[in-house]
Amino acid sequence: MDKIKVKSTIVEIDGDEMTRIMWKMVKDKLLLPHLSMNIEYYDLHIKNRDATDDQVTIDAARAIMRHGVGVKCATITPNEDRVREYSLKKTWKSPNATIREMIDGTVFRTPILAKNIIPSVTTWQKPIIIGRHAYGDIYSNTEMRIPCPGKAEIVFTPVEAGPPVRQTIKEFTGSGIIQGIHNTDESIKSFARACFTFALDQKIDLWFSTKDTISQTYDARFRDIFSAEYEKSWKEKFTQAGISYFFTLIDDAAARIIKSEGGILWALKNYDGDVMSDMIASAYGSLAMMTSVLVSPQGHFEYEAAHGTVQKHYYKHLKGEQTSTNSMAIIFAWSGCLRKRGEFDQTPKLVSFADNLEEAALSTVESGIMTGDLLLVADGNPNNKKVTTEAFIDAIANNLRKKLSG
Repeated sequence: MDKIKVKSTIVEIDGDEMTRIMWKMVKDKLLLPHLSMNIEYYDLHIKNRDATDDQVTIDAARAIMRHGVGVKCATITPNEDRVREYSLKKTWKSPNATIREMIDGTVFRTPILAKNIIPSVTTWQKPIIIGRHAYGDIYSNTEMRIPCPGKAEIVFTPVEAGPPVRQTIKEFTGSGIIQGIHNTDESIKSFARACFTFALDQKIDLWFSTKDTISQTYDARFRDIFSAEYEKSWKEKFTQAGISYFFTLIDDAAARIIKSEGGILWALKNYDGDVMSDMIASAYGSLAMMTSVLVSPQGHFEYEAAHGTVQKHYYKHLKGEQTSTNSMAIIFAWSGCLRKRGEFDQTPKLVSFADNLEEAALSTVESGIMTGDLLLVADGNPNNKKVTTEAFIDAIANNLRKKLSG
């Protein structure tokens, strides 16, 4: 069969450890045999980020802003142990945080549902989609170790006339720690608009939750901006569509979500969304059963594997041991990217290929061929079979060839 031509550039962002191994397998076995792609490649392996003083991460973000569509592998955010392991110059910041800050997007994460994978929460009948604000909070923080007694202050100095504004954080009588975080009205407004737009497009209810009773300025600002945006631009549209907007405290939302049937978009601040998206993915089956896309107000899209680099499996791989690592999130990152590229370029064959790729992956799992993480939570069918990392991708490749050949 002739290869499908991808008309415009795709920004490919490679990553680390076991996800890097699977990334190459997915490209070699599922994509390159069927597609002719124009790739602009950026290597975000931790050693390359270190060698370039993290300039490669900035370049990758700018490339997505130029070309509109990118796809990203999972990457290491180094701590002190990683600095020693890879002999790094410093503890570089999260590459995801850098890219999200530059693009100023919202992350939407949706569970990948297979018929034979039973959610841990029995009331969940429909997907719970996480809308995560992808700017600010602890991901762009400033923090300090306090070594001795003293006064810690937060200070704002106006650019124009006016004296600095000071507030005391803590009068320390001994050692401790402090942290400063921030957000901007414009970014919060973009987040709110993205969530309202997505909910209306999908015809699903939108929940938003913060801890505004405790954080009466920071979290309350999110609450007020969402409320004003809804009343001004979305209330009538939501009513006509038969959907609703609901605000509550995050602890109340967490309690309610467990008893819901799903089928909602749950909008959350950056850190809250980070935590809850992993909880949702795990409860639906596996951290690898979750799609993730970063959407900017300017219409830039970055698709990614929502999980980490699968460090333990990578160490087994280096020892020559077999692994059974789930590549579904990587496959769906590529399919989402290809579908969006096809939509932008008006290339229906590429959109159809993305659909076929996802169907081939799901049909493989639903036929009983799966990785170890899914076998633990699958239905009790005795034909279910645990396979290796590569055998799983090979089985998907075989199903994809059958679908493409008709």
